[in-house]
Amino acid sequence: MEPVLQWRPRLYGDDKSSEVMTLDLNLPGIQIYPFSCPIYQNWPIFYETRNHKRLNQDHLMDVSIGSNGNTDGSTNSLTSLPRLQFRDHVWACAQRYLTIAAMEEAAVAMTGGEENKIKEEEGGEGMRLVQQLIACAEAVAYRDKIYASALLSELGVNALVFGTSFQRVASCFVQGLADRLALVQPQRAVGVVGAVAKAKAVTFEKDEALSLVYELCPQIKFGHFVANASILEAFEGESFVHVVDLGMTLGLLRGHQWCHLMQSLVHRAGQPPKRLRITGVGTCCERLQAIGDDLEHYAKSLKLNFEFSVVECNLENLKPEDFNTSGDEALVINSILQLHCVVKESRGALNSVLQKLRELSPKLLILVEQDSSHNGPFFLGRFMEALHYYSAIFDSLDAMLPKYDTRRAKMEQFYFAEEIKNIVSCEGPDRIERHERVDQWRRRMSRAGFQPAPVKMIMQAKQWLEKIKVCEGNTIVEDKGCLVLGWKSKPIIAASCWK
Repeated sequence: MEPVLQWRPRLYGDDKSSEVMTLDLNLPGIQIYPFSCPIYQNWPIFYETRNHKRLNQDHLMDVSIGSNGNTDGSTNSLTSLPRLQFRDHVWACAQRYLTIAAMEEAAVAMTGGEENKIKEEEGGEGMRLVQQLIACAEAVAYRDKIYASALLSELGVNALVFGTSFQRVASCFVQGLADRLALVQPQRAVGVVGAVAKAKAVTFEKDEALSLVYELCPQIKFGHFVANASILEAFEGESFVHVVDLGMTLGLLRGHQWCHLMQSLVHRAGQPPKRLRITGVGTCCERLQAIGDDLEHYAKSLKLNFEFSVVECNLENLKPEDFNTSGDEALVINSILQLHCVVKESRGALNSVLQKLRELSPKLLILVEQDSSHNGPFFLGRFMEALHYYSAIFDSLDAMLPKYDTRRAKMEQFYFAEEIKNIVSCEGPDRIERHERVDQWRRRMSRAGFQPAPVKMIMQAKQWLEKIKVCEGNTIVEDKGCLVLGWKSKPIIAASCWK
């Protein structure tokens, strides 16, 4: 029987369980009013789909305002709020409710359940750490530097880099909160977070961490497997084939994905293609050319006619004429964990890039992205989504490697922590880790004119997962024509194809 976790978070500024304060969302006309009703009984109920939250109108009828201006069954009337601010008040309460709901979901996933087999003492410590972390995030959202700094000091003692899986993931979020707190403006200032002038410098540690993630974790390999299988199917019967690789497989020092593809093309039934072209897209020409040199050497060993070229450009400045395509070749576009970096507050940036890619008339576009909602407009909701998502990843690392394994520490601190800090501490153009759910990607791709090409290889994918012999707990499921790799039912990464 699954244990029932009963937890009511003590939120920032919430001293009474029956009096809930709305969030200071820094919008004109929103003030902080006491809302005298229990959190779980009389609040409007929201149903949260993967990308859409809507009010349950039936439940709202229970707290509707009567003709005499009083709220049914309540002495503290909602009509005590100014009429012009009522809608803002309800909206702010909605955000508060969704944050609390996300807290409970994350808390259950991170500290409860039979499958985690956590001792009561450890579970209690984990719950207190969850509460501290969320309270700190809310204090940062309120721009209360004194209280947030005090909580960060406590968290610095409890969130250990070599502790439990949640202590380790908490340490990464603490770093992000500290960075965000250092940049927040005073409460009455315009804007929330100051500019971040940090370049994503490539270091030896980051290169090593990325290589370890590829070697030990299934996420990137899963994307390569689905992409290559789809590319082989698209190239069947074609003599001249061309792959445009956005981001050049994350900048891995060796072109692992394309070495495997060359092997498959050479050994496929029938003749290998007369020519294989690969175009790498990125902003560091030297690194891309070094990968291309390795690929050319490998292609020679396979006696495969191979051409490599580089488009030194970021995705937003791509032009169709950069690729020198020809009508006699089959073109496939490969995007592994890249297009989320083009997602901005407005739809225009990504849509413009997708329109340019569509002008290339690809036979197939492979899209592999993190399957989580880290691009919400509200900091606290985004914080909780990220906390839930990366807790699952760190839990999987906990199952794969011993507690004091330095390889795990390198992956966590130099790869995943970098993503977490960007999600938590950055805003505007500096926030590039804008992961979204697969349903949202479906809408974005459809708006750009792409049609889905269902990925029909669920059995092959499951056999592949067994073959690479990662620890138990990794799952692969099909979701409306996409394949989703998860950890204990939590979606981690999704692969889809478009034409």
